[in-house]
Amino acid sequence: MAPMAGITDKPMRKIVFEITKGRVSLVSEMVAVNALSFKNAKTYRIADVRDEPYPVIVQLMGGEAELFSDAAKLVTDLGASGIDINMGCPVRKVLAAKAGSSLMTDVKRAQKIIEKTVLSTHLPVSVKFRKGWDNEHINAVLFAKMCEQAGASHITIHGRTKAQGYSGYADWDIIRAVKENVHIPVIGNGDIASAQSGADMMRQTKCDAVMIGRAALGNPWLLADTAQMLATGDVIPMKKDVYDVLMRHMLYLKEYYGPKIALGLSRKYVCWYSKNLFDAKKFRESYMKINDFDLAIQTADDYFKNARQGDEE
Repeated sequence: MAPMAGITDKPMRKIVFEITKGRVSLVSEMVAVNALSFKNAKTYRIADVRDEPYPVIVQLMGGEAELFSDAAKLVTDLGASGIDINMGCPVRKVLAAKAGSSLMTDVKRAQKIIEKTVLSTHLPVSVKFRKGWDNEHINAVLFAKMCEQAGASHITIHGRTKAQGYSGYADWDIIRAVKENVHIPVIGNGDIASAQSGADMMRQTKCDAVMIGRAALGNPWLLADTAQMLATGDVIPMKKDVYDVLMRHMLYLKEYYGPKIALGLSRKYVCWYSKNLFDAKKFRESYMKINDFDLAIQTADDYFKNARQGDEE
């Protein structure tokens, strides 16, 4: 599952692990190395995965090579199973810190960041990046070669440029080109919305694995179906018990964040999980007005009882 800020937290990882039965690699939210250097409590908590009973790769983000050494040592001590370096995020705030996709325009600095990280930990270090800055500056193949030379254990390439953001279509040909020019494993990312499209990417690009992001929001079953498709060549779609998963997700949010924060965070998951369900718009509108976690649980429970009844009728 792709690392996503504000989404791939401990509650989300727990849900995905349960649904996929451990067949999917899990990655943390982005961890800013400068915030770790300031001993930011919230960032430290995001990076601390010691109490999770499954492997978690921690993704680091930043633009100053000097900060990656200490950050790598810290997240190693905090239980990470691997370290991923974000060199693909197109968000303005990240770019302003000379991090994310901006590193694709400064290959020497990117290389120094990778080398310092590799030298500071015994864990595998991977890099996630994009096709390039824009269509006039496509350098994914050269960037991939640099990552390999700098010591990266594997790489993930999103088939869009920074300029595209998340619009348009992902270029799978660039993923294949990267795969043909490096010897380390390559993970493909972009436009995988079904188990079949995951298999199609593997076949077309010859990549070693696939990474799924936005398509799994409200549909974590997609990850399990894709894992099965890639393992067996066929898939029997998992039964989607949206009610059970949403209720568990809300309770995991409460356990981790407390009821007040959990309620606010649950609103986006309610929207995602209830998409295309019976009378979902009315349910979402009423849910957004709730300011009590227990009432939110009851409202969701009532909605799904009525939704199921509506399906039966």
